[in-house]
Amino acid sequence: MFSGFLFVFWYWFMSQLFQNYQRGAIEFVKAEGNDLFDKQGKKYLDFSTGIGVTNLGFHPQVQAALQKQAEQIWHTPNLYQNSLQEAVAAKLIGDKDYLAFFCNSGAEANEAAIKLARKARAKQDIITFQNSFHGRTFGSMSATGQEKIKTGFGDLVPHFHYAIFNDLDSVKDLVTENTAAVMLELVQGESGIVPAKQDFVTALADYCQKKDLLLIVDEVQTGMGRTGKLYSFQHYGIEPDIFTLAKGLANGVPAGAMLAKEQLGAVFGPGSHGSTFGGNKLAMSASSAVLDIMTEDFFQQVRKHALYLQEQLKEALKDNPKVIQIRGLGYMIGIETRADLGQLVQAARDRGLLILTAGTDVIRLLPPLTLTKKEIDQGVAVLKDIFQ
Repeated sequence: MFSGFLFVFWYWFMSQLFQNYQRGAIEFVKAEGNDLFDKQGKKYLDFSTGIGVTNLGFHPQVQAALQKQAEQIWHTPNLYQNSLQEAVAAKLIGDKDYLAFFCNSGAEANEAAIKLARKARAKQDIITFQNSFHGRTFGSMSATGQEKIKTGFGDLVPHFHYAIFNDLDSVKDLVTENTAAVMLELVQGESGIVPAKQDFVTALADYCQKKDLLLIVDEVQTGMGRTGKLYSFQHYGIEPDIFTLAKGLANGVPAGAMLAKEQLGAVFGPGSHGSTFGGNKLAMSASSAVLDIMTEDFFQQVRKHALYLQEQLKEALKDNPKVIQIRGLGYMIGIETRADLGQLVQAARDRGLLILTAGTDVIRLLPPLTLTKKEIDQGVAVLKDIFQ
């Protein structure tokens, strides 16, 4: 307790960093598999994956790829050919008719999607959803349907309109002759792990096609296996015109991507958009290794273990008056609760488990896709304990 107080004192009054993060009194200095170790050598099972980033844990295959690339060359600008970008794009696209643009983050990927949609349709309006989250740059922040993200920053980028999630009529009410696209997350993450309903997604995709609106799916948090498939839209049986990736793409190395149907390729001609660091050699070597691991056999195991985790959580917490609902898709799980979120996070951390929050009343679990059943049981036991 006293050491925590000293840390807070130092952090607020002595640190030379902006105080825009609420940092815990802990620093991790080592990682092995799905475990992190602090300076004192204490081990933590990671059910947060750096906010959905190290989806494979600290995987030796990714580490080896990074080490090998670092010994050769780790960056060249996009003025030259990059065979690693080509290889990663091919793995991301498979047999579909998409093109890839690489950047460094989810916000940048969403900015690229917004620019592409507006230019492709020569229209400015984009419909997003209440309680959505698309990033913190001005464009992606303006697309976000949460006022708390925008407070204090002055005028936002205009022409964004916010429909009600899972309500097609509210989308239709906002469509005009100036509407270029609809942009959504298939599981709203930051606001509380709320999955889209199948009938809504199917109807929305059909409506966008009928009205010649581009459908953009933000897969920054839901993509790269987080929901049990490479992309969450694969659960819903749709193919968006544009989708975005980041977080787990390079398993901890900054990387983002926007993928769009081939017919949109001419919209981004030479000089129309770019990224200095985007798709550099180091990031692409990690991304390539990640995608090599993510085979269909791998995803079958992920879905099996994710279902096991959800079942064990529901059984462990079924009679707990503090728990309102457990929901999610794959390894993207929310526990809606009446309990104090900060106290739960700290109690879990004290017991060697790292968890997250979302919205105002949800514990968010984003565990590594490589969890063993033993690790699942370990995490569930801690969660059961702290909720009691």
